[in-house]
Amino acid sequence: MAERRCGTAPPPADRTVHDRDWDTLDLDGHRHERTAFAEVDLTGATARGAVFRECTFRGVEFNTAELVDSAFLNCAFTRCSFFDASFTDCKLVGSVFDGGAFDLLKVDGGDWSLVGLPGADLRRASFTGVMMREVDLTGANCAGTTLHRVDLADAWLHGADLSRADLRGSDLSALDPLATTVRGALIDPEQAFTIAASLGLRLG
Repeated sequence: MAERRCGTAPPPADRTVHDRDWDTLDLDGHRHERTAFAEVDLTGATARGAVFRECTFRGVEFNTAELVDSAFLNCAFTRCSFFDASFTDCKLVGSVFDGGAFDLLKVDGGDWSLVGLPGADLRRASFTGVMMREVDLTGANCAGTTLHRVDLADAWLHGADLSRADLRGSDLSALDPLATTVRGALIDPEQAFTIAASLGLRLG
């Protein structure tokens, strides 16, 4: 399990949901707390206003799921698949991801602050207009990732690969270009000033 940067690990589950076929299930308004989901198929599931609090997900398939205005608070995801899944205005504060697949994952809006994604392969994922304050992207592969208008204040970016990433409009105040790969990344002029200042450069 990846180390949880902030907060505590989810407590032991009060109940377990194992090996269920919930593909295309409508999860609107579902409420789950301290529940462990193991090998559950949520392919194509939809959810609006669902809340999962202190839950664990192991080997769960979220492929092509469409999650809107839902919350996964202080949850843990281990070896889960998010192929072509979409999170719109969702809150994942304090959750942590260990392994898993994120190809074509789309995150639009919402709050992913204090989320742990160390070492994650996010090369084909996109994040737009998301709050990701203090997110842990240590060693993450974000080469070519879209991180557009993302609040990355106080993010952990050491060892992350942001080469060719679209970083326009994002808060890069936590970026150390000497400890992060940024070759070919797309930034705007204001961000260039921020990075120059972090290197101690003066613009004439």
